[in-house]
Amino acid sequence: MGVFDVDYSMIRERTDLPYTVRTIEHTPIPLADGTVLSAKLWLPEGLATARGVILEYLPYRKDEFTALRDEIRHGYFAGCGYASVRVDIRGTGDSGGIIQDEYPLEEQKDCLEVFDWIVAQEWSAGNIAMIGKSWGGFNGLQMATHHHPALKTIISLCSTDDRYADDVHYRGGTLMGSDMLWWASTMFAYNARPPFPRFVGDKWRDMWLERLEKTPPFVEAWLEHQERDAYWEQGSICEDYSAVRIPVLTMSGWADGYTDAVFRLMDNLDVPKRAIIGPWAHEFPDLAIPGPQIGYLQECVSWFDRWLATDATSEPHEDSFVVYLQDSVEPQTTYDYREGQWVDLLATDISSIDVMAPLSGQHALINRQHHGMYSGVFCPFGQEGDLPDDQTIDNALATTWTLPVAEEPLNFLGNPRVSLRLKSDQPTGNVHARLTDVSPAGEKTYITAGQFNLTHRHSHAHPQALPLDEWFDVSFTLDAIGYQLPVGHRLEISLSPTYWPQIWPSVTLAKLVVDLDHSQILVPQSATPVPTELPFTQAETAKPLAKTILREGSRTRQVIKSLTTHEWVLDDFSDEGLRRLDHNGITYGTKNHNIWRIRENDPLSAVTESNWEVDLSDADISIHVETQSRMSCDAENFYVVNSLQAYEEGKEIYRNSWKKTIARRFC
Repeated sequence: MGVFDVDYSMIRERTDLPYTVRTIEHTPIPLADGTVLSAKLWLPEGLATARGVILEYLPYRKDEFTALRDEIRHGYFAGCGYASVRVDIRGTGDSGGIIQDEYPLEEQKDCLEVFDWIVAQEWSAGNIAMIGKSWGGFNGLQMATHHHPALKTIISLCSTDDRYADDVHYRGGTLMGSDMLWWASTMFAYNARPPFPRFVGDKWRDMWLERLEKTPPFVEAWLEHQERDAYWEQGSICEDYSAVRIPVLTMSGWADGYTDAVFRLMDNLDVPKRAIIGPWAHEFPDLAIPGPQIGYLQECVSWFDRWLATDATSEPHEDSFVVYLQDSVEPQTTYDYREGQWVDLLATDISSIDVMAPLSGQHALINRQHHGMYSGVFCPFGQEGDLPDDQTIDNALATTWTLPVAEEPLNFLGNPRVSLRLKSDQPTGNVHARLTDVSPAGEKTYITAGQFNLTHRHSHAHPQALPLDEWFDVSFTLDAIGYQLPVGHRLEISLSPTYWPQIWPSVTLAKLVVDLDHSQILVPQSATPVPTELPFTQAETAKPLAKTILREGSRTRQVIKSLTTHEWVLDDFSDEGLRRLDHNGITYGTKNHNIWRIRENDPLSAVTESNWEVDLSDADISIHVETQSRMSCDAENFYVVNSLQAYEEGKEIYRNSWKKTIARRFC
């Protein structure tokens, strides 16, 4: 199962919810500057005042793109007595204004006004919870720092507390070649869609043309801020964890790109909190793959009953942190289910072992530009082909050591920490480290990995050139993981200066040498994990919306080597299908084609391209949008080009291109 359409076979439709639900498709929320936001409401009937209000605040278009997922979840909350509000943020969906960037301060200020509007409604008791995955998880954390008296708790999934060091733009100071342009191109295409005339009236076309003209390609700002500065500090709650003063429920999955933040939130927030990490990709855990899925909505309602409801319980709270310890598996690019067990992490004794202890000597690291092609998607949604393939090829393209056979199970639980002593013959460079499970039959399964820009060894804010041919030390973490290496298997350690396309390559081919006698990889492990159970193992939802599939989705993802040009290509195409929502007649669909290219021994040949096609129609409009985004480089600069064409009823009504040259600084 991919992400194109919901597979309802794994969930149970709840038909006996306590309250019937009234849905209001469009409600305007006026802001002080004259902008009007658009909201969809789910209200429990029979209650003059709801037990609480659930707010989800997103740029992903409530009328079509998130409509299917919104209905089964917000309808469930309303059926349990909570009013549910889904708002399109400024410049998206049916909301007015222009969205200028990802997570701008203006978005948070607008949300404070949304809080005030909710408090003033007759169905509201003035108590609000924010929920969300990804963007909605981010802004939930951000809004918790503003201390609005109505916001009582948040539920944040697949989000981060650190916008610079741990997101799709930069990780460990390295520029994310895999995701920086792709994610910007995604929002470039999303933001080019119009509002619907049925909700905003005859001004829809003027709103659309203004949106097309004034919404910038986000990638330009992201590339201009290559170090950690005030731009990234805004919205990163790690700058002051104490600013969060309300209870937090957070979740993620081992296959998600944002698992590390869960550990940091649990370590640093001084509020009532609960965390759950499953084997999942970047999706809600009631439908995410790999399974097992859980009763996410029941978890949410239980949390609301404790921290939000007008009739909230006063049961004592103890923090909890439940993670899924995955069994070893043969390498596959898609799993429907991962065997393993749920573990109570707070009750489990964790110690660290240095897996590099058996190694010694000084070693020059292999520098191959196409190393990393089999890494999988950094932040997968659960599509076929998303996960890392057998690591045999990638490990051969790195400097790799195979450790002795494990004589007892090794249960990895948490973030491994890498400390390396290195020297380089170039002033800039990156390093990538990876752990692999080698089965007795020889298959090599990806466990975890991490990356670091070596010029950031002292600070992400103030990079420094590397000393030439002198030893220096660097320390960074690998992605958090829950994984059991069984008896009879071997651990493999791989180090490399490259990891394309996840890491944009350095300017030059560096000779990087590691001194293993002064290096470590400390892996947190437990000899006796404490098993536990989750209270809700069967996912429930409200009644789904009916839809008609007009075109099935499909996915191809392939690695291609040109034997004449010595160029390696990762070609990734997703047809996300075309579907019509039966209740409103809206038809929508997208196609996305991504290419990453690089030539052997030529780091300056790196190129990534992301192209989108978007279709949107109903009884009033028929829209087609195409976008093309490209990023390349030389030794001094990055070059980004974004182009857009918009069509109404088959006729081109807008065309534009944005070109930007941005100087490279230690990237």
